[in-house]
Amino acid sequence: MIPEQRIVPANALPSFGVLVDRAKGLVQTIATPSMVQLVLRLALAVPFWRSGILKWTGFLKLSDVAVTLFTDEFMLHLPGGPYHYPIPATMAFLSGCGEIMFPILLVLGLGTRFAALGLLIMTVIVELTVPDGWPVHITWAAMALGIMAYGPGRISLDHLLCRFVMHRNR
Repeated sequence: MIPEQRIVPANALPSFGVLVDRAKGLVQTIATPSMVQLVLRLALAVPFWRSGILKWTGFLKLSDVAVTLFTDEFMLHLPGGPYHYPIPATMAFLSGCGEIMFPILLVLGLGTRFAALGLLIMTVIVELTVPDGWPVHITWAAMALGIMAYGPGRISLDHLLCRFVMHRNR
């Protein structure tokens, strides 16, 4: 016996090119630029927020551990060093403030490029403090640079404020 074979017309099955176009359309629907910008902002905010929240025991009250870390543990790995942080209590306070304020601004999308710049500067300082952490630090730097280059996207207060100002100026 001969097995039954079905002959399918060529136009009944989508071509490979059509499947690729459909897949590309699906990806573009999910990964819109504004969604990518929002996710970048959130992804960069989380590690800094988590670190910052551990530095405080109350409103504008640094934990003793945070000050001790900047006094005794953290060192700047610069040529000829490592060196202790200058004015460690002030550095701990500034670090704690930045790690709370910049992530809040990123999540809200307010002053976004400046908040990303602040976290990029903090990332460089963290890299100088923990040089072996460069695989993570370079990821933070890439996210900060992406936010600085492309802005916060449409899902942000910056975008709403810009539209409001442009509408009022008409």
